[in-house]
Amino acid sequence: MRILCTNDDGVHARGLESLVKIARALSDDVWVVAPQEEQSGAARSLTLAHPIRVRKYDDRRFAVSGTPTDAVMMAVSKLLADRRPDLVLSGVNNGQNLAEDVTFSGTIAGALQGMTLGVPSIALSLARFSRETARWATPETYGPGIIRRLLDVGWPQDVVVNVNFPDRDPDDVAGVEVTRQGQRDAFSLYTEERQDLRGGTYYWFGFSDRLSDPPEGTDLRAVYEGRISITPLHLALTHADSHRALSAALNGPARRERG
Repeated sequence: MRILCTNDDGVHARGLESLVKIARALSDDVWVVAPQEEQSGAARSLTLAHPIRVRKYDDRRFAVSGTPTDAVMMAVSKLLADRRPDLVLSGVNNGQNLAEDVTFSGTIAGALQGMTLGVPSIALSLARFSRETARWATPETYGPGIIRRLLDVGWPQDVVVNVNFPDRDPDDVAGVEVTRQGQRDAFSLYTEERQDLRGGTYYWFGFSDRLSDPPEGTDLRAVYEGRISITPLHLALTHADSHRALSAALNGPARRERG
Protein backbone atom coordinates (compact mmCIF):
# COMPACT_ATOMS: atom_id res chain seq x y z
CA MET A 1 0.00 0.00 0.00
CA ARG A 2 1.40 3.38 -1.02
CA ILE A 3 0.62 6.11 1.54
CA LEU A 4 0.93 9.85 0.95
CA CYS A 5 1.43 11.97 4.07
CA THR A 6 0.71 15.69 4.08
CA ASN A 7 -0.31 18.39 6.57
CA ASP A 8 -0.92 22.10 7.04
CA ASP A 9 1.65 22.74 9.79
CA GLY A 10 4.58 22.48 7.36
CA VAL A 11 7.12 19.88 6.34
CA HIS A 12 9.16 20.29 9.55
CA ALA A 13 6.20 20.03 11.96
CA ARG A 14 6.34 17.62 14.90
CA GLY A 15 2.91 16.26 14.03
CA LEU A 16 4.15 15.15 10.62
CA GLU A 17 6.73 12.99 12.40
CA SER A 18 3.88 11.27 14.22
CA LEU A 19 1.95 10.85 10.98
CA VAL A 20 4.91 9.20 9.25
CA LYS A 21 5.35 6.90 12.24
CA ILE A 22 1.68 5.90 11.97
CA ALA A 23 1.98 5.38 8.22
CA ARG A 24 5.10 3.23 8.56
CA ALA A 25 3.24 0.95 10.95
CA LEU A 26 0.90 0.26 8.01
CA SER A 27 3.26 0.19 5.02
CA ASP A 28 6.88 0.49 3.95
CA ASP A 29 5.90 2.62 0.95
CA VAL A 30 5.41 6.00 2.66
CA TRP A 31 5.80 9.38 0.92
CA VAL A 32 5.74 12.91 2.31
CA VAL A 33 4.63 15.91 0.25
CA ALA A 34 3.80 18.84 2.53
CA PRO A 35 3.83 22.65 2.51
CA GLN A 36 7.22 24.25 3.01
CA GLU A 37 5.74 26.71 5.52
CA GLU A 38 2.82 26.54 7.94
CA GLN A 39 -0.55 26.84 6.18
CA SER A 40 -2.96 26.60 9.11
CA GLY A 41 -6.34 28.06 8.18
CA ALA A 42 -5.65 27.83 4.44
CA ALA A 43 -8.75 25.67 3.92
CA ARG A 44 -9.01 24.48 0.29
CA SER A 45 -6.93 27.34 -1.06
CA LEU A 46 -5.31 26.51 -4.41
CA THR A 47 -2.36 28.59 -5.68
CA LEU A 48 -3.22 29.97 -9.12
CA ALA A 49 -1.47 33.36 -9.33
CA HIS A 50 2.06 32.17 -8.47
CA PRO A 51 4.25 29.26 -9.59
CA ILE A 52 4.61 26.20 -7.38
CA ARG A 53 8.15 25.25 -6.41
CA VAL A 54 9.19 21.87 -5.03
CA ARG A 55 12.10 21.13 -2.73
CA LYS A 56 13.33 17.53 -2.55
CA TYR A 57 14.74 16.34 0.78
CA ASP A 58 15.10 12.69 -0.21
CA ASP A 59 13.56 10.23 -2.65
CA ARG A 60 10.23 10.15 -0.80
CA ARG A 61 10.13 13.50 0.99
CA PHE A 62 9.24 16.80 -0.68
CA ALA A 63 8.16 20.30 0.32
CA VAL A 64 5.86 22.45 -1.80
CA SER A 65 5.73 26.26 -1.82
CA GLY A 66 1.99 26.34 -1.35
CA THR A 67 -1.03 25.01 0.50
CA PRO A 68 -2.05 21.49 1.53
CA THR A 69 -4.28 21.35 -1.55
CA ASP A 70 -1.30 22.29 -3.71
CA ALA A 71 0.82 19.62 -2.01
CA VAL A 72 -1.64 16.79 -2.62
CA MET A 73 -2.27 17.97 -6.18
CA MET A 74 1.48 18.02 -6.91
CA ALA A 75 1.99 14.64 -5.29
CA VAL A 76 -0.73 12.81 -7.18
CA SER A 77 -0.34 14.54 -10.56
CA LYS A 78 3.45 14.84 -10.71
CA LEU A 79 5.68 13.51 -7.93
CA LEU A 80 3.93 10.13 -7.60
CA ALA A 81 2.65 10.05 -11.16
CA ASP A 82 4.25 6.64 -11.81
CA ARG A 83 1.86 5.13 -9.26
CA ARG A 84 -0.86 6.98 -7.41
CA PRO A 85 -1.12 6.63 -3.63
CA ASP A 86 -3.63 4.16 -2.23
CA LEU A 87 -4.26 6.33 0.83
CA VAL A 88 -3.80 9.97 1.80
CA LEU A 89 -3.17 10.81 5.46
CA SER A 90 -3.27 14.48 6.48
CA GLY A 91 -1.96 15.65 9.86
CA VAL A 92 -1.33 15.00 12.62
CA ASN A 93 -2.53 18.55 13.24
CA ASN A 94 -1.25 20.34 16.34
CA GLY A 95 -4.74 21.15 17.59
CA GLN A 96 -8.27 19.87 17.14
CA ASN A 97 -10.29 20.17 13.94
CA LEU A 98 -13.86 19.95 15.20
CA ALA A 99 -17.24 21.48 14.40
CA GLU A 100 -16.98 24.60 12.22
CA ASP A 101 -13.17 24.34 12.27
CA VAL A 102 -13.40 21.86 9.42
CA THR A 103 -14.43 24.60 6.97
CA PHE A 104 -11.13 26.47 7.25
CA SER A 105 -8.80 23.66 8.25
CA GLY A 106 -5.85 23.01 5.96
CA THR A 107 -5.59 19.53 7.45
CA ILE A 108 -9.11 18.67 6.32
CA ALA A 109 -8.39 20.33 2.96
CA GLY A 110 -5.47 18.01 2.29
CA ALA A 111 -7.75 15.03 2.82
CA LEU A 112 -10.51 16.59 0.72
CA GLN A 113 -8.12 17.07 -2.19
CA GLY A 114 -7.08 13.44 -1.96
CA MET A 115 -10.74 12.42 -2.01
CA THR A 116 -11.40 14.73 -4.97
CA LEU A 117 -8.62 12.97 -6.89
CA GLY A 118 -10.14 9.58 -6.13
CA VAL A 119 -7.86 8.50 -3.28
CA PRO A 120 -9.31 7.38 0.09
CA SER A 121 -8.29 10.06 2.59
CA ILE A 122 -8.16 10.52 6.35
CA ALA A 123 -7.46 13.69 8.36
CA LEU A 124 -5.94 13.31 11.83
CA SER A 125 -5.71 15.96 14.56
CA LEU A 126 -4.62 16.07 18.20
CA ALA A 127 -6.70 18.24 20.53
CA ARG A 128 -4.89 20.89 22.59
CA PHE A 129 -7.03 22.30 25.41
CA SER A 130 -4.16 22.93 27.82
CA ARG A 131 -0.82 24.68 27.64
CA GLU A 132 1.01 21.45 28.29
CA THR A 133 3.21 19.71 25.74
CA ALA A 134 1.22 18.03 22.99
CA ARG A 135 0.55 14.35 23.71
CA TRP A 136 1.88 12.91 20.44
CA ALA A 137 2.02 9.43 21.96
CA THR A 138 -1.79 9.30 21.80
CA PRO A 139 -2.19 9.40 18.00
CA GLU A 140 0.95 7.30 17.60
CA THR A 141 -0.54 4.64 19.88
CA TYR A 142 -4.06 4.50 18.46
CA GLY A 143 -3.64 5.79 14.91
CA PRO A 144 -2.47 2.60 13.18
CA GLY A 145 -5.23 0.43 14.64
CA ILE A 146 -7.97 2.95 13.82
CA ILE A 147 -6.76 3.33 10.24
CA ARG A 148 -6.55 -0.45 9.76
CA ARG A 149 -10.12 -0.81 11.00
CA LEU A 150 -11.34 2.03 8.78
CA LEU A 151 -9.71 0.43 5.75
CA ASP A 152 -11.31 -2.90 6.61
CA VAL A 153 -14.77 -1.35 6.88
CA GLY A 154 -14.37 1.17 4.03
CA TRP A 155 -16.28 4.37 3.34
CA PRO A 156 -17.89 6.04 0.28
CA GLN A 157 -15.70 7.63 -2.39
CA ASP A 158 -17.13 11.11 -1.72
CA VAL A 159 -16.33 11.02 2.01
CA VAL A 160 -13.24 11.86 4.03
CA VAL A 161 -12.77 10.58 7.55
CA ASN A 162 -11.95 13.18 10.21
CA VAL A 163 -10.19 11.68 13.25
CA ASN A 164 -9.60 13.79 16.37
CA PHE A 165 -7.59 12.47 19.30
CA PRO A 166 -8.36 13.86 22.77
CA ASP A 167 -5.95 15.90 24.85
CA ARG A 168 -5.12 12.90 27.03
CA ASP A 169 -2.31 10.43 27.54
CA PRO A 170 -2.85 7.07 25.82
CA ASP A 171 -3.83 5.23 29.02
CA ASP A 172 -6.47 7.87 29.79
CA VAL A 173 -8.34 7.71 26.47
CA ALA A 174 -11.96 6.84 27.21
CA GLY A 175 -12.79 5.03 23.97
CA VAL A 176 -13.66 5.59 20.32
CA GLU A 177 -16.88 7.14 19.00
CA VAL A 178 -18.21 7.70 15.50
CA THR A 179 -19.67 11.20 15.66
CA ARG A 180 -21.40 13.89 13.65
CA GLN A 181 -19.97 17.35 13.07
CA GLY A 182 -20.95 19.63 15.92
CA GLN A 183 -21.38 23.37 16.22
CA ARG A 184 -20.13 25.54 19.06
CA ASP A 185 -22.65 27.60 21.02
CA ALA A 186 -20.21 30.54 21.05
CA PHE A 187 -17.72 31.74 18.45
CA SER A 188 -14.20 31.26 19.80
CA LEU A 189 -12.15 33.19 17.22
CA TYR A 190 -11.15 36.68 18.34
CA THR A 191 -8.98 39.57 17.15
CA GLU A 192 -6.20 41.03 19.32
CA GLU A 193 -4.71 44.45 18.54
CA ARG A 194 -1.04 45.15 19.26
CA GLN A 195 1.56 47.81 18.51
CA ASP A 196 4.96 47.34 16.94
CA LEU A 197 8.11 49.19 18.07
CA ARG A 198 7.46 52.06 15.66
CA GLY A 199 3.95 52.71 16.92
CA GLY A 200 2.18 50.93 14.09
CA THR A 201 -0.85 48.75 14.69
CA TYR A 202 -1.08 45.08 13.80
CA TYR A 203 -3.46 42.25 14.66
CA TRP A 204 -3.46 38.59 15.58
CA PHE A 205 -6.37 36.19 15.24
CA GLY A 206 -6.61 33.70 18.08
CA PHE A 207 -8.95 31.24 19.74
CA SER A 208 -10.32 31.45 23.26
CA ASP A 209 -9.92 28.54 25.66
CA ARG A 210 -13.63 28.49 26.47
CA LEU A 211 -15.26 25.11 25.84
CA SER A 212 -18.79 24.93 24.48
CA ASP A 213 -21.61 22.70 25.77
CA PRO A 214 -22.29 20.45 22.76
CA PRO A 215 -24.91 17.70 22.56
CA GLU A 216 -24.14 14.00 22.80
CA GLY A 217 -23.03 12.35 19.60
CA THR A 218 -21.02 15.31 18.32
CA ASP A 219 -17.30 15.45 17.64
CA LEU A 220 -16.95 18.17 20.27
CA ARG A 221 -18.58 16.18 23.06
CA ALA A 222 -16.59 13.05 22.31
CA VAL A 223 -13.22 14.81 22.41
CA TYR A 224 -14.14 16.91 25.46
CA GLU A 225 -14.91 13.68 27.31
CA GLY A 226 -11.69 11.98 26.29
CA ARG A 227 -12.83 9.82 23.40
CA ILE A 228 -11.33 9.55 19.92
CA SER A 229 -13.81 11.12 17.50
CA ILE A 230 -14.28 9.68 14.01
CA THR A 231 -16.49 11.81 11.75
CA PRO A 232 -17.32 11.06 8.10
CA LEU A 233 -17.38 14.35 6.17
CA HIS A 234 -18.35 15.22 2.61
CA LEU A 235 -18.62 18.28 0.37
CA ALA A 236 -22.37 18.28 -0.22
CA LEU A 237 -23.31 21.57 1.47
CA THR A 238 -26.87 21.94 0.22
CA HIS A 239 -29.31 22.45 3.12
CA ALA A 240 -32.16 20.04 2.37
CA ASP A 241 -34.94 21.76 4.37
CA SER A 242 -34.17 25.17 2.86
CA HIS A 243 -33.97 23.63 -0.60
CA ARG A 244 -37.48 22.22 -0.25
CA ALA A 245 -38.92 25.46 1.14
CA LEU A 246 -37.29 27.68 -1.46
CA SER A 247 -38.26 25.33 -4.28
CA ALA A 248 -41.91 25.50 -3.25
CA ALA A 249 -41.79 29.29 -3.14
CA LEU A 250 -39.63 30.12 -6.16
CA ASN A 251 -39.67 27.32 -8.73
CA GLY A 252 -41.56 28.24 -11.90
CA PRO A 253 -41.48 31.05 -14.47
CA ALA A 254 -38.97 33.82 -13.80
CA ARG A 255 -40.49 37.17 -12.93
CA ARG A 256 -39.20 40.65 -12.32
CA GLU A 257 -39.67 42.01 -8.85
CA ARG A 258 -40.67 45.65 -8.69
CA GLY A 259 -39.44 47.59 -5.71
